[in-house]
Amino acid sequence: MPSQLNPYLNFPGRAREAMTFYQEVLGGQLDIMTFGQYGAEGEGADGVMHAYLGTDDGFVLMASDMPPGQEDAATAASNVHVSLSGDDAERLRGLWDGLAEGATVSMPLEKQMWGDEFGALTDRYGISWMVNIGSGEQPQA
Repeated sequence: MPSQLNPYLNFPGRAREAMTFYQEVLGGQLDIMTFGQYGAEGEGADGVMHAYLGTDDGFVLMASDMPPGQEDAATAASNVHVSLSGDDAERLRGLWDGLAEGATVSMPLEKQMWGDEFGALTDRYGISWMVNIGSGEQPQA
């Protein structure tokens, strides 16, 4: 297997809900393992130790709940965004529309000065996303 760079998100008790939402938007196969499946007992045992979403597009998104007792340590990272890009405008607009449900849009998905459509939002789980739809035009040097 070649090396990969994949987003890994942490949630304060909402990983299952968030990853199910991302599966509804992005499609693909979602696998979830709980802390209890690996021996944890009591409070937090049903929390998500590891979730893996792989899509037919080749997207990979992983996540977990914060371990029991560390939920307050979770903060939204304003300096990191998950970026979706390509030239399949219909598919990417559909992904944007799905992610935008309950989100705060910081930049609407619209044509930009560089010729592509671009938008940015923070979804209902506090995760920042960017979507860039390539125009197919080559930039002039």
